[in-house]
Amino acid sequence: MTTTNKKIFIIAGEVSGDVLGGKIMREMPENTEFVGVGGQNMIAAGLKSLFPMSDLSVMGVFEVLGHAKTLSLRIKQTVAAIIKEKPDIVLTIDSPGFAKSVIKAVKKHSQAKTMKFYHVVAPQVWAWGAKRAGKYAKIFDKLYAFFEFEKPYFEKYGLKTVAVGHPIADGLDKYKVVNNKEKIITLVPGSRMSEVKKLLPVFHKTVEQLVKDGYQNYKFVIPTVETTESFIKNEVSKWEVKPQLVAADERYDVYSKTFIAVVASGTVSAELAVMHIPAIVVYKMNPLTCLLAHILIKIKWVSLVNILMNKTIYPELLGGAANPKEITDWVKKLTLDTNRKTMIKELKSADTKWKISQKNSAKIIADDILNSK
Repeated sequence: MTTTNKKIFIIAGEVSGDVLGGKIMREMPENTEFVGVGGQNMIAAGLKSLFPMSDLSVMGVFEVLGHAKTLSLRIKQTVAAIIKEKPDIVLTIDSPGFAKSVIKAVKKHSQAKTMKFYHVVAPQVWAWGAKRAGKYAKIFDKLYAFFEFEKPYFEKYGLKTVAVGHPIADGLDKYKVVNNKEKIITLVPGSRMSEVKKLLPVFHKTVEQLVKDGYQNYKFVIPTVETTESFIKNEVSKWEVKPQLVAADERYDVYSKTFIAVVASGTVSAELAVMHIPAIVVYKMNPLTCLLAHILIKIKWVSLVNILMNKTIYPELLGGAANPKEITDWVKKLTLDTNRKTMIKELKSADTKWKISQKNSAKIIADDILNSK
């Protein structure tokens, strides 16, 4: 591996990207210089973040519009920092809307001619329209995708694409021996404030209903992340039945003991699938965002394990279906041994879909960056 000193401007806009970003940074030589935007994982790996990553943690067309002023300011600030720092590589992780806006603006400056623009996590053009891949090919010099099936969408337009495997499969094997004797129901309302504000009240009513229906012996746990921890702590303090709150870095220990999980659509559902934990996927959006997604989206599911296996393994309660009654009904179904065993068996059948090689995805990305010319 080459040890040439590189200066990398690295950007992550949400928790899952921050986790992967931190892993990539640790796989790089010590003489690599990092500047950019990230959260606690990347900061722990040595990054001094330009501004709080939470300013970028917004999802949904109309939710983004509500934060347009802040996002516009952060785009300008990031562009100015890239021009000033003159990095060898700009490495963006997920958050494609923010990444595209930043790089388009940077490329208007002459300094951009000496930079390379790499992106981690293939945008889901297979869900929103394959032709969109052409837009990314015009912006990025290289793309790191999680799955082999994603490569042709972008290579068709000349974008060099490297499949690296999904990072959630790295290091989770040790958690697959599940100890669920405590009958823990884990609730994950998401990592973005917009998600949490919509789902936490639903989870509150769900907990109340389950306890009312005789599930007093179950323990409720909510893993938190830095972007929403204070809000969740304050809201949960008002609940009659108070869930235990645990820090993000303890979440895998909690998942390994989880009997049933109720989670926001996103990376967490994939983590639970890899760990073979029975789960229910829920999501609520602005009604107009939900309508737009229903019109435009070209796939049947939102959960990655369902998409990879082309069938419903995790039940999905989206929009109006994400309500306490529907969730409670599904929790009751998954307390039945037959239903649990069937779901776990199907989750195990997906194991071969997650990894590309014996190397972890962060190392594959780091090695490729170091060997790039």
